[in-house]
Amino acid sequence: MEQFKSISPVRSNKIKNLSRRIFNGKSLVLSQSTPYEVIGRYKHAKIRFYAATERKYQEPLVFVAPLAINMSIYDLYPYRSLIKYFTEQGFDVYLLDWGKLSYKHYYLNFLNFIDEAIPYCIDRIREHAQSEQISLHGWSMAGIFVLLYTALHQPNYVKNLMVMASPIDSYSSGGIGKLYKKINMLLSKNNKIQQSIYQGIIPKKILHTPGILNAIGFKILDPKGWYEGHKQLLLNLDNEQLLHEHATLGNFLNHMIDYPGGVNHDMLFNVWLQNPLKNGVIQLKNKKIELKNIDCSLMIGAGRNDQMVTAAAVQPLSQLTNSQDVTFTLIPGGHLGLMSSQKSADEFWPTLALWLDERSTKI
Repeated sequence: MEQFKSISPVRSNKIKNLSRRIFNGKSLVLSQSTPYEVIGRYKHAKIRFYAATERKYQEPLVFVAPLAINMSIYDLYPYRSLIKYFTEQGFDVYLLDWGKLSYKHYYLNFLNFIDEAIPYCIDRIREHAQSEQISLHGWSMAGIFVLLYTALHQPNYVKNLMVMASPIDSYSSGGIGKLYKKINMLLSKNNKIQQSIYQGIIPKKILHTPGILNAIGFKILDPKGWYEGHKQLLLNLDNEQLLHEHATLGNFLNHMIDYPGGVNHDMLFNVWLQNPLKNGVIQLKNKKIELKNIDCSLMIGAGRNDQMVTAAAVQPLSQLTNSQDVTFTLIPGGHLGLMSSQKSADEFWPTLALWLDERSTKI
């Protein structure tokens, strides 16, 4: 009679953890554990306030989130949270949370954000913080938002502006940039068709993309990262922290939010294809926005391994404003990793904190 070997405790624990990850992944999620208060709302958006552990600076730090993502990326883990890090450095932190946009918001465009929502929210923040000036941070599409908002309104209360991984010379963004350049050249052969497309002949309802497509898009843009994450999990199923981190990041990537059709139109046709920001100007309907209007302290960041928006696409911003205080830096990670990776937390977050410390009013 064959003797059956009992399953070892280590193997049993691995099987148990795999089962938890597959069937009860939500219980493993660690994100958004830092407490906050909602201090204002604007239509679908809300303003989150995270109080400093011990306030050291007059100017609050304001994070403007890009669209499509959920807010988890700003507070991913209790032990590696961008928001928690800066509250512990002595900054009152505010986060503009755009809410769960849906198909009914298909009409929203750039101007709805940079000329309406952001000005309103920042006025509320300044009032709540009792501070005339703020430090303003935008990553990815939100970097474009804060850049154009600051240039359009020329508010002297933006003391420090931080633009991270935002396409300025879109044609320089690797293979995708070359593709956009080629498409624009093809369209330019028929001026009538080109103008019709760029001026909005394609209905915004068609351009609207649901959250599930945005989630798939993020994974397609970084298939190696997606594969490596799953591989590491399977090889280290006995690692409890890795199990939680895989579930937390997976929860973030699987719960993207809709891109409004109007915003897609502006990003695709006005930023990527026409590439106007390379020359420091963009026309949005009746608004001509010039980056030379910006004269505050400016930090520009690009991911070292960012394949979506390369450093070559980001760096030209250094030469396009009237700021006398411009810093350009490379940040560890790709488009997502520059916001949340351990290397970014170890190397870049302290650099950014020091940059702000030197340019903020001590209390």
